[in-house]
Amino acid sequence: MFESFMDIILVEGGIPLYGEINISGSKNAALPILAASILCDREVKISNIPDLKDIESMTALLAQHGVKVTNEGTSNIELGSKNRSIILDAKNITNLVAPYELVSKMRASILVLGPLLARFGEAKVSLPGGCAIGTRPVDMHIKAIQEMGAEVELSEGYIIAKVSGKLKGAEIFFDKVSVGATENIMMAAVLAEGKTIMHNAAREPEIVDLAKFLKSMGAIISGEGTDIITVEGVDNLSSTEHEVIGDRIEAGSYAVAAAITRGKINLKGIEPEMLRSQLVHFKEIGIGIEEGEHNVIISGEGKFHKTDIKTEPYPNFSTDLQAQMMTLLAIAEGTSHVRENIFENRFMHVPELNRMGAKILVEGNLAIVEGVEELKSAEVMATDLRASMALVLAALSANGGSVISRIYHLDRGYEHLDDKLSACGAKIKRATG
Repeated sequence: MFESFMDIILVEGGIPLYGEINISGSKNAALPILAASILCDREVKISNIPDLKDIESMTALLAQHGVKVTNEGTSNIELGSKNRSIILDAKNITNLVAPYELVSKMRASILVLGPLLARFGEAKVSLPGGCAIGTRPVDMHIKAIQEMGAEVELSEGYIIAKVSGKLKGAEIFFDKVSVGATENIMMAAVLAEGKTIMHNAAREPEIVDLAKFLKSMGAIISGEGTDIITVEGVDNLSSTEHEVIGDRIEAGSYAVAAAITRGKINLKGIEPEMLRSQLVHFKEIGIGIEEGEHNVIISGEGKFHKTDIKTEPYPNFSTDLQAQMMTLLAIAEGTSHVRENIFENRFMHVPELNRMGAKILVEGNLAIVEGVEELKSAEVMATDLRASMALVLAALSANGGSVISRIYHLDRGYEHLDDKLSACGAKIKRATG
């Protein structure tokens, strides 16, 4: 279904992109929602599911737990993932172990910990893997479930958690904002006894979408979208249907594609407010923006100006768009500064961008980007999901042919990437290296 590690992407750059792109369902919203199906002993249907490697990994993990997984429809560039659904039936869970061979493929696999523990009173989950962009400790997940009454042991690379009876509601203070910890504890709390209050909770739209899904099953949740989320535990959840929100990171990436190629693209199926922090910087850079109710049009005519960016939790600038925006700033006039405050190792794309003619100097968590007139085509290698997209964007901007290897990262987070870009005039294709 997905390409091998040897596959490459060939890009003939320097072509302005024009057209429309239907934004797919959000990967980062779909993954916790799929994990949350464990909480319910009845059938749930999730629509607008993107066709991605990470989704495949999560459904494989759920299936080995005993969840019956049924795929309906297919995704395409005309509709994005609107006509693709997954039906999940977790009535007969047979296995409470999330094994290393599956969890190591994707860090979001840790999200089965809360649901398994809440519904069955025990779980054994491998410590997670994923992109090598820095440590993303699970300490806050563990501390929170301990505060809810669970006994936790770390043994041979596994989190082994048990609770006598049911989890108990608790007042939880997260040391720092964590999307994963907020999601895991929200899911654990919906079947706990009593009230759980999470302080310093993540505020991302994906958190709000998870809460919407859980509430549609009968969960009692308030405060989602703020830094204090309250969950009143219930005895059980019921069947539901839910449509996943659009992917703001995919939309933000294609917004950069429109700008960096000096083109104009209508991004359909995304709420402009979800891109607000990026659009603020776009205005500073000099990029054209037309906002609709469920779309935004980006145009890249005129000069680009420097701007300074720092990554912070939502609603501030997303770390998942840092590499893509840095690529754009590489051809902006003046010197821009990009400060990465979330992950300590998320500048791995910088040496590859410099191979393409960028002038970027890294000092700790700060990247100093001196704008150049244009980027150059080159052979480059992707290191992680968002860095992969940054290199595609650089190749689209550069005149001549570029080759990007290790593109298997892209299929973890970008559905129909080459098809969507080709439909807007890009000369891009996959090949075997």
